[in-house]
Amino acid sequence: MTEAFHRATPDELADWDSRTVDRRDGHVFQSRAFGEFQQGLGWLTRYLVADDGFGLLSLERRWPWIGGGSAYLPRGPVPGGDAPERTAARLCAAADWLIGHGVDVVASDAEVPATGAYRGLVRAAGFHPIPEIQPSRHRLRIPLEGRTEAEVYSGIAKSTRQRIRQAEKNGVAIVRFDRRTPGGSAPITGDPQATACALDAFYDLLLSTGERRGFTFGSRAEFVGWWRTALSAGHLIYFAARAGNSHAADPASTSTDIAGLILYRHGGRLSTVHSADRADARAANPGALHLLRWRAIELAIAEGCHEMDLGGVDVEGSRRVPREGESTFGLYEHKRSFGAEWQELTGAMELVAHPLRYRTGRLTARLTRELARRRPGGRDGG
Repeated sequence: MTEAFHRATPDELADWDSRTVDRRDGHVFQSRAFGEFQQGLGWLTRYLVADDGFGLLSLERRWPWIGGGSAYLPRGPVPGGDAPERTAARLCAAADWLIGHGVDVVASDAEVPATGAYRGLVRAAGFHPIPEIQPSRHRLRIPLEGRTEAEVYSGIAKSTRQRIRQAEKNGVAIVRFDRRTPGGSAPITGDPQATACALDAFYDLLLSTGERRGFTFGSRAEFVGWWRTALSAGHLIYFAARAGNSHAADPASTSTDIAGLILYRHGGRLSTVHSADRADARAANPGALHLLRWRAIELAIAEGCHEMDLGGVDVEGSRRVPREGESTFGLYEHKRSFGAEWQELTGAMELVAHPLRYRTGRLTARLTRELARRRPGGRDGG
């Protein structure tokens, strides 16, 4: 069938997340919360709806001086269990609409399995592969549909189960920060002040972990600001591991946080976003990260999720399964020990409708950023 898009009406915006986040394979990057947060960072947001009610969020940047601009469909269009032909048709129709409304280039990184017709169809329509926009292309997933908690636990490697039990025996406490209904086995809090303190402390953990592994992250204001926004909307969950059960009763106390795990709740699954731990606490509290992941899996099962998404471990530049000796091999083995399977996804694609204006626009954007840095008070200014 032919797809056709229009701007969302107020009524269509009122239940936007049911179209883009809650449907199977939905993604928080297609949510109202994400669109509004990115708008605050300077993006132009457009909420598009197809004739059948399908929703699609577009984030856009305008070129300085020359007009036109670029569009990014973050993790969209959401497949939602549809055939790859339908998802490809939606992407092409959305691109046609955006190009007809002044956009020169459209980028998409929909989470579509690499097996199937999607990649060939969108390439035939003029899209071409580009470097990944998000940290990973592929991911590791644990199928949960039709499986009991006992069955999932028995699929975990023996050494990992031992680490989980050791962390429990050592009194490692897991606290869950969440705004939705209780589930799983970790104590839960939705207190805003305690949540703000915990997320801020986790950012520090993330920075130190990144330094050890050679990763960098954006500003505290942007990262923590988005986490708080997503958690308030019910799209994000934060698990903190603390050294000692006595501290679990005080969610605002972050002094004993030794590890943390951030997850998105969307599309009938929980997805790992970030994990971090204190290197100096590993010897005294082995298995803290293993226990964190198991508590997250317990919650996914309790909420009836069809899968637990453990996120990606791509080797930068090659986007394949890591090999022994490579930087992400240890993380790959850690996630595989939970019974996760590797899933290859199509990856980011781009359609350039107006090549000359696209090249010129990128140049003017770069020049504008450089001029801004050189102004007094700019990043390089006095």
